[in-house]
Amino acid sequence: MVTKTKSPADFEEAMAELEQIVLQIENNEVKLETALEKYQLGMALIKFCQEKLAEVEQKVKILDTDTDSLKDFNVV
Repeated sequence: MVTKTKSPADFEEAMAELEQIVLQIENNEVKLETALEKYQLGMALIKFCQEKLAEVEQKVKILDTDTDSLKDFNVV
């Protein structure tokens, strides 16, 4: 049974938790059922991180020195 945990406070906390989950699973520190629960939690953390990155990407601006205005940052 998957227990609901609180959402991470921020991207860095989510990444740290995700790293711990990966290490535990890779090092066979958990039983199969617990590994599945941790995998599901890890997927939720990945989704959280992807959403945070998307939010930040939309907020990133570059100062246009010619017009002294902000313009969207475009990833090539």
